[in-house]
Amino acid sequence: MRLDKYLKVSRIIKRRTIANEACDAGRVLVNNKVAKASLDVKVGDIIQINLGNNSIKIKVLAVKDIIKKEEASTLYENI
Repeated sequence: MRLDKYLKVSRIIKRRTIANEACDAGRVLVNNKVAKASLDVKVGDIIQINLGNNSIKIKVLAVKDIIKKEEASTLYENI
């Protein structure tokens, strides 16, 4: 699954366009490397997102195309 879509489906970032813009600006790192929005996310990847003064670091636990809002947090683990 593309990185921008994963960020939206897991509800880490609210809209896919915002996730895409964050990736283009170099604010999203996957395994300590700047990532493009088209990067393929795999289980076990470490994603770091720097938005404003906030920094979020997560580990990918699962990749699913469709998931309920209540279960979205099961796709990742905060580090």
